[in-house]
Amino acid sequence: MGFPDRIERTIELTHSPERVWAAITTAEGLAAWFGDRAEIDLRPGGAATVDWTAEGHHQDLRVERVEEPTVFGFTWRIDGLPREDPRRTYVEFILEPIPAGTRLHLVETGFAQLGPDEHRAHSGNTHGWAHELGELAAHLDAVRAA
Repeated sequence: MGFPDRIERTIELTHSPERVWAAITTAEGLAAWFGDRAEIDLRPGGAATVDWTAEGHHQDLRVERVEEPTVFGFTWRIDGLPREDPRRTYVEFILEPIPAGTRLHLVETGFAQLGPDEHRAHSGNTHGWAHELGELAAHLDAVRAA
């Protein structure tokens, strides 16, 4: 394997853990920064969906872990693989209160199950999370400014 099994990103946000939690675990919050339409049943085993309508992209998620307001985890289909492919990665958001707000640590694991010709999923998600977490910060800042 020529790529790591995990992606890790950390961002410090000047917002309370409760505000960050709402942005990552509610349909309204997710639709504001992660896609443009979302649904979520926030309980382990619950289903969630996120749509990026401009790109014609749809993702089904399965909620795996909910420890309000510190840990939220889900599994989702690996982008670029056929819809019927059973392989999934696990995404976990860990929120830590800090004096200035919240430190958000994101970890996505499960890439070791990919073959060498499927490595684009890892690089795509690596760049994607950097972009999406920037969108999260911008969304939270815009809400505060409004």
